[in-house]
Amino acid sequence: MIAGDGIGPEVIEAAIPIIDGASKKHGFAILWERLPYSAHHYLQTKETLPDAAFHHLRDDVDAILLGALGDPRVPGNEHARDILLGLRFKLDLYVNFRPVVLLHPDLTPLRLPPVSPVDFVIFRENTEGQYLGRGRDSGDEHIAEEVNTGKGVERIIRAAFEWARSHRKTRVTMSDKSNAIPTHKIWQEKFKAIAAEYPGIQSEHRYVDALALELVREPARFQVIVTNNLYGDILSDLGAGLVGGLGVAASANLHPGRRGGLFEPVHGSAPSLAGKGMANPVAAVLTGALMVEQLGHPDAARDLERAVTQALAAGARTPDVGGTSTTRDVAAAIAAGL
Repeated sequence: MIAGDGIGPEVIEAAIPIIDGASKKHGFAILWERLPYSAHHYLQTKETLPDAAFHHLRDDVDAILLGALGDPRVPGNEHARDILLGLRFKLDLYVNFRPVVLLHPDLTPLRLPPVSPVDFVIFRENTEGQYLGRGRDSGDEHIAEEVNTGKGVERIIRAAFEWARSHRKTRVTMSDKSNAIPTHKIWQEKFKAIAAEYPGIQSEHRYVDALALELVREPARFQVIVTNNLYGDILSDLGAGLVGGLGVAASANLHPGRRGGLFEPVHGSAPSLAGKGMANPVAAVLTGALMVEQLGHPDAARDLERAVTQALAAGARTPDVGGTSTTRDVAAAIAAGL
């Protein structure tokens, strides 16, 4: 566990006893190891993530739970980049899995029909695109390179179809901008070829601008969305906005077929809220549910999700979702639901 910066330690320490409660109920245990890497550690030692720590995380642990990274005392975010992006790239966690689920009808800002659930997942390619940081700066010209390889595109699309098949989903939507960016043709080619291998699943394509519009207008029609690194980052935050905001948004960074991964609530470190007891622990608990499911305990994951849903329905909500409860209040309500 890397608690990180800002509200990270608050939400992670609130979530851990809840995750432990679910694990005890379902007959397994998690041994937590707390690692110090954060802005505070970086400012004291100039270490971001030492090689020995990376090797330990790669070789000796089953999963990594990360709170949040980002601190105004480190304006260049060197520690956050090395820890978060470093782990994603070095561990080849090519799937950023972002579920978008409406946990209570009044959490959405949309006017939705009563029987119109919002329940889809985004498969964001996590190791390519513009996030590799390639390019050059020269005077007034700043060039960023976007990298899309055949291997990278194929494996994220295949992961989306495999997940859809194993979870009995019937539609996979691929999003790119191939009408304006010629190199996105690789997404078109790979998507068509792979979709043909899954005849029981409907495949469809949306340009990213059209998809953003449709997600707001008719989110219930989408089930599985697969896209590149940049678009996945943007669309998943849009998705979070549809269901209550970043305080309820979980994510997992995975390499399908490998045990474990890197699990993080996506709300960021929110330094202005740190220490005020206002941080929403729901995203951290739901991230814990993704983690225990990946570790082979899906019943415990469903229990955690159910307890969160019940707590929200009972009114246990922090200010970001319209309530007056504290971080501890919400955590206590979720724990009671177990």
